Amino acid sequence: MDSAAVEIDGSVMEGGGQILRVSAALSCITGTAIKIAKIRAGRSSPGLRPQHLTGLQLVSDLCSGGLQGASIGSTDISLTPGKIRSGNHTADTTTAGSVCLLLQVALPCALFADGVSQLCLKGGTNAEMAPQIDYTLKVFKPIVEKFGVHFDCNIRMRGYYPKGGGEVAVTVNPVKELQPVTMTERGTIAKIYGRAFVAGVLPFKLAKDMSAAAVRTIRKEIKELYINIQPLQEKEKAYGNGNGIIVIAESSTGCLFAGSALGKKGVYADKIGIEAAEMLLRNIRHNGCVDEFLQDQLIIFMALAKGTSRIRTGTVTLHTRTAIHIAEQLTQAKFTITKCEDELSSNVTFIIECQGSGAVNPNL
Repeated sequence: MDSAAVEIDGSVMEGGGQILRVSAALSCITGTAIKIAKIRAGRSSPGLRPQHLTGLQLVSDLCSGGLQGASIGSTDISLTPGKIRSGNHTADTTTAGSVCLLLQVALPCALFADGVSQLCLKGGTNAEMAPQIDYTLKVFKPIVEKFGVHFDCNIRMRGYYPKGGGEVAVTVNPVKELQPVTMTERGTIAKIYGRAFVAGVLPFKLAKDMSAAAVRTIRKEIKELYINIQPLQEKEKAYGNGNGIIVIAESSTGCLFAGSALGKKGVYADKIGIEAAEMLLRNIRHNGCVDEFLQDQLIIFMALAKGTSRIRTGTVTLHTRTAIHIAEQLTQAKFTITKCEDELSSNVTFIIECQGSGAVNPNL
């Protein structure tokens, strides 16, 4: 790598771990060396946390890269990528740091390897400030498959805050290139389902209460659909104590939306159920085709795809704008955001369009 490293400001816009994930993955795929400064500068505990550090080490391992300056609390790192290697890669946050965020940074890289990759990711499967593993499997996975992304994920053990201890095994198949995706027709909401769980010493009644509260809340707005939120007691494959809920809505055109919440000490189960239901309803009202959490996770795939992707969304989040900013800095992709003016759109419906960079896997 002869050319100078691309300098990235880790404090811009959303200013968090997402800048690290998108820039490290794109550095790996494009072969561009990067320097990230002012990492999480505005946060209460600035610099790298265990989950960010583990993610960077995982990417460096995937692309036989040179990683400098990476330690807990570090605000400046540089990554010089090499060739992306298939095979077995293990990453352990040793905390309740999210395995889903580890997958977010590793998955795009593994797509451009020379063969099948096996990722063993350890940490929290259902953690705060991150997608729950159920979201990753039930919402993210079916939608990224439209780009040509194929991965399998086996939950070996669930892990919760503060101990972690969860483990997932992910198998990723490489691609030659990614297809563009058009998701502009929402259709009608056809199904609502989900799971409310308790693990460890927590009583099963909590799961039933979360489920019932979520159903009652959704019923106020959506009266005609059968809502199936299963209360579950996780026994064998769970480490530590935890409770939470995820509620998913599926539209007639295959769009998926979710609302979720995790239990906290001293918070009534009803409140957790209501929080998840309200989040789901908020994500259905804007008449977009993705929810606020999937929106930013699709940006990297739109940027890498060959051709033009168009996705109808609700209000464009700061996370999404940040991902776009980094993707345009590190690839030839060009994004535009326009307001929807059709009869179905509310005043917060937008189309995110991307002319993808058409990244090609040189190893296949």
